[in-house]
Amino acid sequence: MTNKLYNIYCDESCHLQNGRRNDSVMVIGGITCPDIFKKQISDQIRAIKFQYGVYRDTEIKWNKISPAKLEYYKALVKFFFDCNYLTFRAIIVDKRELDFQHFHLTHDEFYYRAYFLMLSRIFAPGSEYAIYIDIKDTRSQAKVEKLHDVLCNSRYDFNRRMIYRVQQIRSHEVEIMGLTDLLIGAISYLHRGISTSSAKTTLINLIRERSGYSLTSNTWPLEPKFNILVWHGHK
Repeated sequence: MTNKLYNIYCDESCHLQNGRRNDSVMVIGGITCPDIFKKQISDQIRAIKFQYGVYRDTEIKWNKISPAKLEYYKALVKFFFDCNYLTFRAIIVDKRELDFQHFHLTHDEFYYRAYFLMLSRIFAPGSEYAIYIDIKDTRSQAKVEKLHDVLCNSRYDFNRRMIYRVQQIRSHEVEIMGLTDLLIGAISYLHRGISTSSAKTTLINLIRERSGYSLTSNTWPLEPKFNILVWHGHK
């Protein structure tokens, strides 16, 4: 490992082919952090938890946002935008636009392509990457191994020197993964057209304000801090 090693903490929302009725939008995203700063950043997140009376082991989750915890979650969002070492990228896909038969793809094949589209703009020559993915289901390990193959082959990284690790982790054990869940949850909530929680709407507005983007359309392609691609399926 070198000082050019970056960790990418990835998560996904509504990624299953046959989910609930309002799960029509899939979001795949990740936060990138230089490996040498991961402990410092994790300690800072724990300090925020302590400040707001949140237990150290409490997982940061979009689904746990409530009016009582709003100030705590606002502090986490502000921390992300104030931290020079964290960047975020996500791809948003309206699954109703997917025509697998036309493109001769399975849902899993598109899933890997979507992950590649999300990650490909992050990768830079001369750097190394460790990709961490939140455990989702019993098929997760096989999908992670396949994703590693797809990413390495697409980058001609046959010796796995650039993308040297793709690994499952438990999100509650890694503080930065919680931030990924928070940002992906906000984008998914917005694009699914939900507005049942005033606390969540407040956080989305804060992300809009701090990012300078609407969150409903593409950001500038080279946007370094908060980068979004809204993918459309065109035949």
